[in-house]
Amino acid sequence: MKTYFRRIFVFFLTLALVAAPQGFSPTPDMYRALANISPDSLRGNLSFIASDLLEGRDTPSRGLDIAAEYIAAQFRRVRLEPAGDDGYFQTAGMLRLMPAPDGFELRVREGSRTYTVPTDHVCVVSHSALDLRGVSVSKVTDAADLKPEDVRGKVVLLDAARRDLQAIANTATALQPAAFLETASENTLAPRVADADEERATFGDVPLLIVRDAQAVRGLLEAQAGLTVSIKLPAPAFVQVKVRNVIGLLRGSDPVLRDQYVLLTAHYDHIGRNGAGQVFPGANDDGSGTVSVMEIGEVLAAMPVHPKRSIVFMTFFGEEEGSLGASYYASHPVFPLDKTVADLNLEQVGRTDSSAGREVSNASVTGFNYSDVAGTLQRAGKLTGVKVYETADGDDFFDRSDNATFAEHGIPAHTLVVAFEYPDYHAPGDVWQKIDYDNMAKVDRMIALGTIMLADNPEAPKWNRGNPKVAGYLRTL
Repeated sequence: MKTYFRRIFVFFLTLALVAAPQGFSPTPDMYRALANISPDSLRGNLSFIASDLLEGRDTPSRGLDIAAEYIAAQFRRVRLEPAGDDGYFQTAGMLRLMPAPDGFELRVREGSRTYTVPTDHVCVVSHSALDLRGVSVSKVTDAADLKPEDVRGKVVLLDAARRDLQAIANTATALQPAAFLETASENTLAPRVADADEERATFGDVPLLIVRDAQAVRGLLEAQAGLTVSIKLPAPAFVQVKVRNVIGLLRGSDPVLRDQYVLLTAHYDHIGRNGAGQVFPGANDDGSGTVSVMEIGEVLAAMPVHPKRSIVFMTFFGEEEGSLGASYYASHPVFPLDKTVADLNLEQVGRTDSSAGREVSNASVTGFNYSDVAGTLQRAGKLTGVKVYETADGDDFFDRSDNATFAEHGIPAHTLVVAFEYPDYHAPGDVWQKIDYDNMAKVDRMIALGTIMLADNPEAPKWNRGNPKVAGYLRTL
């Protein structure tokens, strides 16, 4: 009976495709691949990925590791090629930032006023113990103006809100400061994980203290002169951890284009549990994108003739920590970035109960007019009955997911979304039972066909050079 209904689906899908606008002609193998995208398969995979067993897939955590093993097992089952340094895994060394340990003390003094910063409002990255008493604080306004006498032996203040923070830190590190103090807003999520290589490159062995206490931050930023700090740190303060991107390759069929790559990506992490132990399952964010990558990888791998370009199916760790997994891949690419023609990133493709109204047979793309990728997806949508449209605030979301990392390297990259905002976002109620699996399967058919079209088009996707918003993404790789 299941085979009968699948044949009926293929028949009607074929009629729709035949009646669709000309310019791209799906093959019978493509029809069958789209028909094999299954709501039941998506439901089964997501009910595991978003189960309480995985404890919200925090980065790092046991639940995240289990999810990675499960994704790799599905890639292995459908015979995608392993593309990591350890089978399907690209292994990254990270630092887990811990609250300041027992015995830690940070005192800020301005004139006659002294303030002790609460320990639970400070994270520390230090490779050694630290004992500083009344050391001057150097407030940097411009990296180009830094002088050795302004930095050596002093504590350098970094404002996390500044876009040139890393440039300042890189310049200051070479001038041998005693420590860095980085101020962050209490309204932002506390940093919990950092790239070990990046931290070492930016700060060397200089201790870094990240302060989120409102009173201390205000005092540090507003003080005019004569600011000193005393720091007591009895032992090194960080934990080294290993986390993994999961990468499977579908080798292209064209002898020339196979050496170019289309990425289909999603992040498989979420935010874990709260202080009371309550799980945030992250079914829609971004379990839905994760299982969609798995499902599309399966059906395209089963095609007798693969798409012309190679397709990389990849799920990232640490998106919720600031796109750590995507950034790690971009710094350690498995496939050359200058041969990577596009990244289609999937986020929140399962819920149809959008805060803006019900979203059925609809999808949108961040940065809709930034490149010609959205146009390709629109054509795929017309062939599969999904409206791919421009949403009013889609540009505002462009740099809020992993696609932005690839865009910053000059690669046309967008995130595809069904519901930008929905009930239970980053809440315990984002459970697998609230996903619209029939609609997700329909949207995934559009994504699968759009991915094929990106891979088969002799012309690689291009940025829209007439759009001033893309100027920063046009630099040569």
